[in-house]
Amino acid sequence: MDAVRRRAWRVVVSALLAAVCAGVLTPVALSALSTGGAVATDTEATRARRQAERLGVPSPDLLLAVSRRTGEREARVRDGTTAVIEKLAGRRDVKTVWSAQTTGDTWLRSRDGRTQLIAVRLKGTDKERKRVAPDVVAAARSAAPGMRTEPSGEVWADREIDETVERDLSRAELLAAPVLFVVLVFAYGSMVSALLPVVVAALAIGCTIPVLGLLAQVADVSRVAVNAASAIGFGLAVDYSLFLLARVREETSRGADLHTALAAARRSSGRSVAFSAAAVTVCLAGALLVPVPMLRALSLAGMIVTVLAALVALTVLPACLLLLGPRAQVWDPLARWRRAHSGDGSRFWHRTTSTVTARPLLTGGLAVLLLALLALPFTHARLGIVDERTLPSSAPAAAAAERVRAEFTAPPERLLTVVVTGPRATDGAPAYGDRLARVPGITGVRVVRAAPSGEAVVLLAATSAAPGTPEADVVVRKVRQTPAPGSVAVGGRAADAVDTADAVLGALPWCLFLLAAGLLALLSAFTRTLVAPLKALIVAAASLGASLGALVVLFQDGHGSSVLGHFTATGTLDASTLLFVLFIALALSVDYEVFLLGRIREEYDRCGDSRTSIIEGVARTGRLMTSAAAAVAISTAAMATSHVALLKFIGIGVALGALVDAVLVRGVLVPAVMAALGPANWWAPARIRPPLLLTTPVKKGGS
Repeated sequence: MDAVRRRAWRVVVSALLAAVCAGVLTPVALSALSTGGAVATDTEATRARRQAERLGVPSPDLLLAVSRRTGEREARVRDGTTAVIEKLAGRRDVKTVWSAQTTGDTWLRSRDGRTQLIAVRLKGTDKERKRVAPDVVAAARSAAPGMRTEPSGEVWADREIDETVERDLSRAELLAAPVLFVVLVFAYGSMVSALLPVVVAALAIGCTIPVLGLLAQVADVSRVAVNAASAIGFGLAVDYSLFLLARVREETSRGADLHTALAAARRSSGRSVAFSAAAVTVCLAGALLVPVPMLRALSLAGMIVTVLAALVALTVLPACLLLLGPRAQVWDPLARWRRAHSGDGSRFWHRTTSTVTARPLLTGGLAVLLLALLALPFTHARLGIVDERTLPSSAPAAAAAERVRAEFTAPPERLLTVVVTGPRATDGAPAYGDRLARVPGITGVRVVRAAPSGEAVVLLAATSAAPGTPEADVVVRKVRQTPAPGSVAVGGRAADAVDTADAVLGALPWCLFLLAAGLLALLSAFTRTLVAPLKALIVAAASLGASLGALVVLFQDGHGSSVLGHFTATGTLDASTLLFVLFIALALSVDYEVFLLGRIREEYDRCGDSRTSIIEGVARTGRLMTSAAAAVAISTAAMATSHVALLKFIGIGVALGALVDAVLVRGVLVPAVMAALGPANWWAPARIRPPLLLTTPVKKGGS
């Protein structure tokens, strides 16, 4: 036993050293992470942007609306605009700056002439541009102290979103912490044990950040990936710790000593943890096929933290239990209640599953009907890209952008950049511009730059539709179909939205195919059967559909605005965020499925009766799964207090996915389907059918 304790101390000390190293490296790692990346790469829109910039027509990062105050002369606006341009043109962090006065572009002057837009292109990476933006705005205001200068644009909006998200996440964590701790105490049985998943999560998440910083040296890794790692890492840490600890407690309640109980837990629940981590990693790896940098970063973060959470749970957690001994169970405020309700699993879930399995077709049919009704709104889901409207309408960046949309004939966000290349590009530009002007939804066309060779020309086309709307999508596609005097590339905000949605939808079939194949292989290896994994995928799809349908109603259609705090419904769902929520929900679904299938199969190997094994398996895991789902839901649903609609979407999406799957799907639909299938659940070809799933025999009444 002394040798065992020495090994446990070595594990704990090694974990502490890893935590210290991660803490030292975290600031450096965070500084290496980038921002943005919500737009698909290698699309026509991104090519058009690069070509236009090479021809001297860059897209503005920052927009400065310079307006005169009441009673001042219009000439003051021109003088102020000139002063700002002269001041910014001399800055080292400004690549180029232009306005109506320098280009003659009347689209940069408001309809009433009282406001002029100054378009600024900054130097450096996305992160560097956001860092210098406040200095540029301050310089502009100092150059025209008598004017009102309001910043907007992509860089300014992204910067304000980042600041608001960071502030709101801190507040959400403070709000969720006390409620979450109560849930963990209830689930784990003592205040000491309730701290163990926090240790597992902290180690896994803390060590993930330096790894992300290392990957950022060779790939574009978004800072949002840290939030993804936190959400996934905490959820899995709770699950893995809870199931391992519950199994240890179950073994010790039969008289086994702690060392023997830990060994038994590793053979049973430990095996489930390993397969769960592999399955979750497969789920998240599917997102790597989608060509959106932010989504790929979120996927990488999830994969890394999943592997680390399983590793910490299987090594550090048992070491802590060995060192704590009986002290791990002290300070249980619900000890009397637990003794009164002790027994073979949860009485509530035992009764519920008995009812469900007695009439599997009826209860399963009702569950499927409810899930189908919840999923129905997802049939009209629309993908878009995030912009300043994810902020509340009162936020400075959102208010300034709305003012530009209201006061200007052709706001920059509604301009399409059309680049034509070919021998006849310049000569054919006037006639081509006339054809574009006749496209429904185009309100004006201008030729703004032609290459000296005459083989390239840039046109700007103003649209009446906001980016991301069905009308804007139609305009982009019709512009691309309009005959041109050469090769055409169309860019702009609306084109970015169209191309990102197309890229996501194009990659999704392959992504889902590989994901399904990987999960089938893993779950077949775990259960040694072919039927149960197929059932698991079908049920997971039903669960995901229900959660996503609810998100469409709440966020795309805007019906959740009054309940979740007023936000702007854009009529679309951000493609990256939607897929991120989908893959997290799928990962949690597979996680719960692995533990449930493992326990049901264990009971089936023990008793040989299909219905009894289902009832016992759900009764012994139902309370654990609902507790784990409640912990995840509380920690993520607290994000709904954020002022950023994007953060609300992630929080509510993950919370809904966890609760729907753990309660309705695992508690009703899965038992009903398995009861209807009976022994067929465990059918497999003879060559892969083992004599017994587990490596150790199981006694009556336990694992």
